[in-house]
Amino acid sequence: MVAGEASGDLLASLLLVGLRQRWPQLQAGGIGGPHMAAEGFQAWWPHEKLAVRGYVEVLRHYREIVGIRRQLRDRLLRERPSAFVGVDAPDFNLDLELQLREQRIRTVHFICPSIWAWRPRRIEKIRRACDHVLCIFPFEPALLARHGVRATYVGHPLAGLIPLEPDREAARAQLGLAAGDEVLAILPGSRASEVHYLAQPFFEAAVLLRQRRPGLRFVVPALPALRAAIEAAARRAGLSEALQVLDGQSHLALAACDLTLIASGTATLEAALFKRPMVIAYRMNAISWQVMRRQQLQPWVGLPNILAGEFVVPELLQHDANPAALAGAVLDWLEAPARMAAVRDQFTVLHHQLRRDTARLATDAIEKVIEA
Repeated sequence: MVAGEASGDLLASLLLVGLRQRWPQLQAGGIGGPHMAAEGFQAWWPHEKLAVRGYVEVLRHYREIVGIRRQLRDRLLRERPSAFVGVDAPDFNLDLELQLREQRIRTVHFICPSIWAWRPRRIEKIRRACDHVLCIFPFEPALLARHGVRATYVGHPLAGLIPLEPDREAARAQLGLAAGDEVLAILPGSRASEVHYLAQPFFEAAVLLRQRRPGLRFVVPALPALRAAIEAAARRAGLSEALQVLDGQSHLALAACDLTLIASGTATLEAALFKRPMVIAYRMNAISWQVMRRQQLQPWVGLPNILAGEFVVPELLQHDANPAALAGAVLDWLEAPARMAAVRDQFTVLHHQLRRDTARLATDAIEKVIEA
């Protein structure tokens, strides 16, 4: 298995639970993180090695990433596993899956690449690289079938992990927050490049928000490897009071908050499953931004908006993701409680749509691939 970032590590760990229930003697290894390790996974490389986003950023790490893929491919070709499961990270995994499948190793890709949002030409590589694709959104299998790709809708594993009614009071008690506090969760990303571009404007926005709403509290989940950079950005912004930096614990922060200022990515779907209004933002290297914008097929980048087919929550991208605009978008939510209630209802409907027995459905599909 290969999971290339924190969100993939979590998704893969949930899949491993189902695989071990089916095959108690399962041996699993490759690239992963702490959640996978907790399920007995042997990480030959840490998932942080692949947690790079943006064309320019990838180029800086290209030789190392290609070297890891070559070493992993050679090891898998020697050991001949029953199956390879690539978890997201399509730029890394699809090329690897293609090479493995050519040597008759069964390949499964967990999470369909977003061909419906951008880079539609990737579908041909998916067809050649994957014996089967496990889809987390209900419209994806039919789309893949039109191009000759076998696929199964398994639901989104986080929809089963996250409760339909999160316990805000218990989460606040765990964090030492009062039930009546107004709380904003700030999530500037799970990659170093995201923190580099987003943490500073996020925290400067928080300073502006405190000027308008002095009682506002902030919780910031931080991966251990990124905590120092996040705390440094907070200090530069002059934000120390009312700021609580957590060791990971993004789900605890989302359960406790009233709304979130959040980097575009899988975390936005997690926030939607916690029924939290949000302001989605993203910034990256200017060249990477120009390339990605030209390949975009839809007007939305945030998963909650893509799934709804409309701007349910605001998106502020690149130059628009400046402190004043971010603070203004957060204030718009805080000053419209009826709007916040309406989006919570909309996210509840989405939660029901995505909730399936993902581990069992995915394991059933993988078993069929192995036995084919």
